[in-house]
Amino acid sequence: MFMLSNFLLAIAKLLNFVLSAYIWIVIGRAVISWVSADPYNPIVRFLVQATEPLLARIRRMLPIMGGLDLSPMILILAVIFLQSFLVPTLQQFALSLR
Repeated sequence: MFMLSNFLLAIAKLLNFVLSAYIWIVIGRAVISWVSADPYNPIVRFLVQATEPLLARIRRMLPIMGGLDLSPMILILAVIFLQSFLVPTLQQFALSLR
C-alpha cells in the first residue's frame, strides 16, 4: 500500500504541474491573440493547437459578447477549479492509503 500511496502522490504533483503549465499556455494564447503574431511561428502554432480544442468548445457555449472573447478566462477558471479539487482529493486519498 505504501508504494501505491507514493505513486498517487507523485501523480498528484505531476497533475498539479501540468495544470499550472496549461494555465500559462492559455495566457500565452490570449496574449498572442491581442497582437498580430506570425501564424507560421512554431511557438504560435503550438499555443493554438494546445488550446483551440477546449477554447472552441467554450466559445460555442458562450453568448456573443460583441467581439469580447471570455473563453480563455473561463478555461483558466476551470483549470484552477481542477487544481483546487482534483489534486488535493488525490493527495488525501493517497495519504489515507498509508
